[in-house]
Amino acid sequence: MQYFQAVQQGKQRASKSQMKMFEASGFGMLTLTTKKIDGKFHPVGEEEFTAVINSPDGYVAIIADKDGFTKAQSKAVKMEEALLIYEKLRESGIPEYPEKQIQIWSETRPTIQNEISE
Repeated sequence: MQYFQAVQQGKQRASKSQMKMFEASGFGMLTLTTKKIDGKFHPVGEEEFTAVINSPDGYVAIIADKDGFTKAQSKAVKMEEALLIYEKLRESGIPEYPEKQIQIWSETRPTIQNEISE
């Protein structure tokens, strides 16, 4: 797939996730539209999973694809608010991201919703 095609298809997929994040939190920022695997660009996946990560500005609820590439995020908020957004996303039918790390922008970050809610 050519880069332009990957971006277009990924943008459509990430925009759907962005709208779900907006419904859950009142704010939804598009993050990644493509992912690079084995040197080739691919659109982010259609599947949706949710998690909470720590950012330099606070805690962020995210929606990621099955490979952990983040498609949408909330704004940075306090831990309790991020967990409430996460719970709203779970209640809407989005499962928890099962792995311990996600990819956001050019960084890998640990998921923390289980560490906090236990």
